[in-house]
Amino acid sequence: MSRFEGVINRGTEQRMSDTMSDDLKKYVDDNAVFATVATIQPDGSSQLSVVWIKRDGDDLLFSTTVGRRKEMNLRRDPRVTVMINPPEAPYTYAEIRGTATLSFEGGPELIEELSRKYTGKDYRDFNPASKDDSQRVVVRITPRKVVGSL
Repeated sequence: MSRFEGVINRGTEQRMSDTMSDDLKKYVDDNAVFATVATIQPDGSSQLSVVWIKRDGDDLLFSTTVGRRKEMNLRRDPRVTVMINPPEAPYTYAEIRGTATLSFEGGPELIEELSRKYTGKDYRDFNPASKDDSQRVVVRITPRKVVGSL
């Protein structure tokens, strides 16, 4: 047993499923939780980004713009992993592995909804430089495997 095993696993019960648990869905719905999204670079290495997320049924959504690295990576390879790690419970997490689909439909509306949830402001008020953003893209992540203790 490693000296960290008891600390890392204390109070966590790891589960595996192909869908998000009701507790995880509620956590995403009720909290402005920052998620880390991992995509695959052309050379096979990971590219990670912190994003605002929301749930739509069993899927997760986030917004990005055309030309960002995560958008280009997902167009080339739709495999994606999302990590949700509540700051108030650092050893509790959910890892959602899935497939991404990208759409322009609803892009501006999604970033506005997320901005109000996370900042309490319209997106242009929160990020005035956004007036120069490229076209908004909605990334829909359909879970294939969900592991973790959240």
